[in-house]
Amino acid sequence: MTTETAAVEVDQVQELTVADRCDACGAQAYVRVTLATGELLFCAHHANDNKEKLQPVALKWQDETEKLLAR
Repeated sequence: MTTETAAVEVDQVQELTVADRCDACGAQAYVRVTLATGELLFCAHHANDNKEKLQPVALKWQDETEKLLAR
């Protein structure tokens, strides 16, 4: 008897931490944008500035700006 195990790819989202910094200004990142060529990290301000341009080409848009309200 042979037992086959199917590999299941789980798309896990890694939470942004205080060590994650905005690629534009160096502030704490609250948004991760995954593109076909890599990913970008943005503070809330720069995420809003670039959202219109990047959302059409983004594979994923991880927004954790709700953390700003928890303070």
